[in-house]
Amino acid sequence: MKRSHIFLLIVIAVAIGIIVSTADDASTYVGFSEAWAMSTSGNKKEIHVVGQLKKDPNGHIIGIKEGEDKVSFSFIMVDDEGKEQQVNYNQPMPPDFTRSEKVVVIGSYKGDTFNASKIILKCPSKYQEDKITV
Repeated sequence: MKRSHIFLLIVIAVAIGIIVSTADDASTYVGFSEAWAMSTSGNKKEIHVVGQLKKDPNGHIIGIKEGEDKVSFSFIMVDDEGKEQQVNYNQPMPPDFTRSEKVVVIGSYKGDTFNASKIILKCPSKYQEDKITV
């Protein structure tokens, strides 16, 4: 075999190894019920839960509380199955947090509370194409 063929085979083998090793880290969105079941069954990986911030009948967000340290905060999130859960986040509130349409929290349960280590905001209206009138 030529050296170039051997080198190409090594590159392909390394690429396959990287893909296989990162495929285990891939996560899907779950609801709080499934996240709780995963957590109580001994799953130590961070779990991705998607949902919305809890709102009153007028559409105002309710349940956001500032932490005692004035940096962290907690909020109530409703997953896509309708289950409400308090979520703690030990970092400052992300910009546009209260304007997001969907929220993804990444973390795990500690007792009855979901502790988020990361928050991802989903704002589809930000990416919708506006009609331009001439």
